[in-house]
Amino acid sequence: MSELIRGHGRRFLTGILRGIVQIVLAYTVNLPLFILAVLSIAFIPLGAGVVLVPVVFQAIRTIANQQRVWAAEWSGVRIPIPYRPEPAGVGPFGRLRWMLTDPASWRDLLWTLLNVPIALVLGVLASGLAVYGLEGVFVAPWVAQITDYGWGPFWTLDDYGVFGIVGSVVLGAALTVAAVRLGPMFLKAHALFGQSLLAPTRGALAERVRQLTETRSETVDASAAELRRIERDLHDGAQARLVALSMNIGLAEEMMKHDPETAQKLLAEAREASGTALTELRDLVRGIHPPVLAERGLDGAVRALALTLPLPVDVRIDMPGRAEAPVESAAYFAVAEMLANVVKHSAARRAWIQIEHTGDRLLMIIGDDGTGGADPADGSGMRGIERRLAAFDGTMAVTSPPGGPTVVTMELPCALSSPKISPSSETG
Repeated sequence: MSELIRGHGRRFLTGILRGIVQIVLAYTVNLPLFILAVLSIAFIPLGAGVVLVPVVFQAIRTIANQQRVWAAEWSGVRIPIPYRPEPAGVGPFGRLRWMLTDPASWRDLLWTLLNVPIALVLGVLASGLAVYGLEGVFVAPWVAQITDYGWGPFWTLDDYGVFGIVGSVVLGAALTVAAVRLGPMFLKAHALFGQSLLAPTRGALAERVRQLTETRSETVDASAAELRRIERDLHDGAQARLVALSMNIGLAEEMMKHDPETAQKLLAEAREASGTALTELRDLVRGIHPPVLAERGLDGAVRALALTLPLPVDVRIDMPGRAEAPVESAAYFAVAEMLANVVKHSAARRAWIQIEHTGDRLLMIIGDDGTGGADPADGSGMRGIERRLAAFDGTMAVTSPPGGPTVVTMELPCALSSPKISPSSETG
């Protein structure tokens, strides 16, 4: 019984606090942000809005995301995030276009305005009902002894005598008990209102399904091509050498008694072939998933990769933890492919790698001082990396004017786990 009472008590108090939070947020944050958004849009022709609009709309998104979190935690209402991914490597006008062309930005703006009266009404019902009930139970009878204070239908309490005091206590207690049940209902109504504007629209969901279907098909094709490559490498490389190794050993066994010198040469060839086959198998396994990646994570694997290149590479990595294994693998092979392009095509004297985790995204920048002119449309390697990143909702942007430098910016949505102490932040 005591646990039940404590549970109702916690629900009662949290309902009051959450209702107050919604009201305060609407009037101290939503309303000013709406005004700032309108003004910043009006200032676009003057130039100031080009910078202000992305800043203000990003602030609105931050508040909307907090509302999504509260809706899920307080009322069990899930509100998916509908925003289009931010393009990498764009300037102020690109960010402005990204914000203003995203339908979710305008729905956020509408929610910011409508939330002001709706949060007031539902917040007052969620918290005010409980406070008003407590007032009828504890405050009204005590104050009525000193003043002509009245409460609810009993105004003033002196006009109703003892019946008025008892009535206020009974009615206040009934409102208080009702608030335990009705408070969460009003909060859920507010969450459902937020869901109606902050969730993705049907068109956005259909576009998302189309995009996921396309990326899944590309991923399946890429996986099938990778399996065919592995099968071809095994058949033409290691398998052929192992067959030759078996034949040489068989011939050596037959000639051991009659021609020991030839048998010895065959065994030497077999030993050499076994070493070559082992090297090819190791290279094949390393191409599937490098052991250093599993052991040391993306940080250590990229640093080890940079040390194998025939040109100096500056490496700057800031990752306080590790990403999930599939994300690490995609990021590693994307960096490896970009560095391979640097060595093969750029004629660069120096390259650099910058990897950092900001918010919920992994940012990878690979650059070189080579001849430039890189175009993802001209090479299967870059297109393959685009498909690999797209499977994780990642993006890639290439800036490579003739004469250089070439800068490739890649982003992957991911979360980090397993915090660690990172090594030195720079390697030459």
